[in-house]
Amino acid sequence: MSTDPAQAPAPEASMCYRHPGRETYVRCTRCDRPICPDCMRVAAVGHQCPECVHDGNRTVREPRTVFGGRVRGRPAVTLTLIGLNVLAYLGELVSPTFVDRFEMLGGMPARGRLPGIGVADGEWYRLITGAFLHVPMNAGGLGITHILFNMWALWVLGPQLEQVLGRVRFTVLYVLSAIGGNVLLYLVAPLQPAVGASGAIFGLFAAFFVVGRRLGVDTRGIVFLIVINLVFTFTFSGISWEGHVGGLVTGAVLAVAFAYAPRRRQKAVQVAASAVVAALLVVLTAVATALAS
Repeated sequence: MSTDPAQAPAPEASMCYRHPGRETYVRCTRCDRPICPDCMRVAAVGHQCPECVHDGNRTVREPRTVFGGRVRGRPAVTLTLIGLNVLAYLGELVSPTFVDRFEMLGGMPARGRLPGIGVADGEWYRLITGAFLHVPMNAGGLGITHILFNMWALWVLGPQLEQVLGRVRFTVLYVLSAIGGNVLLYLVAPLQPAVGASGAIFGLFAAFFVVGRRLGVDTRGIVFLIVINLVFTFTFSGISWEGHVGGLVTGAVLAVAFAYAPRRRQKAVQVAASAVVAALLVVLTAVATALAS
């Protein structure tokens, strides 16, 4: 009698399902199809074929923040906004009439042969374009420090808010805060021209405070920044307090809706709040236009 242990038969080689001419001893752990080295995708256990990996990725839920925003890496919206502000500033340096054409101005009545200009005369775009302009370098006063401070604040606050809120909510917050500041200026001082992203920046200040409170982090730094900027706003002449306060209030309202919306109806509440704020700004603009007529 032989004492040698019985040898197990060698496994049969199969042909790769994607490359019929290639032999392989490996099978997909999900669908059991034979796969060659070029078709192997490392999985948690063993290897999977490209089709199973693709199907699995489609069923994986995209990570989101507590406020419903998609988790992103690069702050694309913040960088785009900074780029638009810088491009607009370059436009001011190139063309002396650039500011006059696009600054925020509620209304300037017709004078002699000169037609009326401003939002009251149909130039509604000024409500947003004025938020991308800043005091020209050769205008004295704030000069280039105006855009430098606003872009610094946008770069410091923007990426963090964009990360937690998501790109869409952050864009809505920025744009409506900018418009909110200009709408208040239109209501209170329709003949006063203004430029600057300060309304939008104050909206970010308010949102940073609200989001910080919602997440339970220390908000003393942003409170100090808001207070000191409000002091400057009401202390120095030539600063549009209406733009700052309007942006602050608009940003605070939107941030509360974004941060404290019930989880089960989060998106619906956030969209509804954005629509209500936008509609209210339209109504207030219409009212200001009627008063200016």
